[in-house]
Amino acid sequence: MIRQFGWGEFVFLLEGARWTVVLSLLAFTVGGALGLAVALARTGRLKPLRVLTATYIQIFQGTPLLIQLFFVYFGLPLLGLKVDIWVALTIGLSLHTSAFLGEIWRGSIQAVPDGQSEAARALGIGYVHRMIDIVLPQAFRIGLPATISFLVNLIKGTALAALLGLTELTRSGQLMANITFQPLQVYGAVALIYFFICVPLTYCSARIERRLNAAR
Repeated sequence: MIRQFGWGEFVFLLEGARWTVVLSLLAFTVGGALGLAVALARTGRLKPLRVLTATYIQIFQGTPLLIQLFFVYFGLPLLGLKVDIWVALTIGLSLHTSAFLGEIWRGSIQAVPDGQSEAARALGIGYVHRMIDIVLPQAFRIGLPATISFLVNLIKGTALAALLGLTELTRSGQLMANITFQPLQVYGAVALIYFFICVPLTYCSARIERRLNAAR
């Protein structure tokens, strides 16, 4: 007897969605910390660091995310580093995130008027306090809409984790479609769950952007 897609099967998809959200938050948190370092290096005075981080960004922006995940998952064991799927996915997605957020925040930092940094230097305020107290708060405010938009893309990008065997939302849908032989209903439910995860973030991004434009 063929199993029908019902409430129990939908709950199974929701359990997969939980891991999608967890993986997204892990990658965004770790990648955000790395991305801040990349942005600061890209806007710093040391030319070697600027060139190095620019190359780093180009590598991750110029190659498919799936290839990056494969490289981490299959490449690290060749170096003698055996990692489980969660660690590999977190590393791969965090590196990907750091490159994109680093570039977003680099543009945001450079969008802050130079006169404010010059005034801070004239007052004898050091680099660390100048960035923490003056530049970064304004830069993050400027870059917030683009940051949220990237988070939405990151959530959708975690669907690639299904190809490595992680039972997140998309993989849960694949398994349920194979069991019920009702792919249209199953993948429709998967799309609906992604929709309700991502649309509130998209709405927030658009609203913040409108407020910033109105403030200007």
